[in-house]
Amino acid sequence: MHIVPIETLELPGLADYSRLTDVALRRLSEPAGGLYIAESTKVIARAVAAGHRPRSVLLQEQWLPDIERLLVDVDVPVYVGRPELLEQLTGYNLHRGALAAMHRPELAPVAEVIAGATRIVVIEDVVDHTNVGAIFRSVAGIGADAVLITPRCADPLYRRSVRVSMGTVLQVPWTRLPEWPEGADILKSAGFHLAALALADDAITLDQLASDPPEKLAILLGAEGDGLSRAALRGADSVVTIPMLHGVDSLNVASASAVALWALRVR
Repeated sequence: MHIVPIETLELPGLADYSRLTDVALRRLSEPAGGLYIAESTKVIARAVAAGHRPRSVLLQEQWLPDIERLLVDVDVPVYVGRPELLEQLTGYNLHRGALAAMHRPELAPVAEVIAGATRIVVIEDVVDHTNVGAIFRSVAGIGADAVLITPRCADPLYRRSVRVSMGTVLQVPWTRLPEWPEGADILKSAGFHLAALALADDAITLDQLASDPPEKLAILLGAEGDGLSRAALRGADSVVTIPMLHGVDSLNVASASAVALWALRVR
């Protein structure tokens, strides 16, 4: 790493932190994959541990020792500036220590991600980045082997998703699944039972599924409001409902993921 003191905000390398939105960052280097922003030294550490390559780092001088330990063998510019200058650049106070512009890794094929897995989560068309990040945190903390997301699902590497997940999107294996029914065919051919969390007259309860769970299980989670699509429900092997009280029909999708993962964890 080499330290670059910020004396002016016109340095070309600072554009990643000021003039580019998440969408613009993603498209910046395509088809190579683009960039994403890792926020906080903890998240940067998880990204580096996962093999992700930083393009640059932005921080206040007080956080230099932490970054130096992370990037001791990495050739990358580290931009260091005064708090008021960095706030002018980014639009907010860098109270989490540092930002890093990271090169996006190439997504692995579905078959590679689910090889050897017994519990996976499929997120269909969830567009709220907070919910996506929270689901990844549940997967990492409670236990599943991988996450698959559909083509229209929110990007797990958007800043808010990464932040809400506490960086676990960088350690949980994940990739994008093709549209239904191709996605269901891939999972079923790999031996997975597809359990769709949804409200339906013929649904079984989560307790029933947990009493004798399949050896290989894919938990399907749908978007807020609309829930899982008809195509996802048609491809499912079972529809599963979490029993509720006091007239409440369902939980937030992130909360539902945590409950289902706990009940269906491998014991």
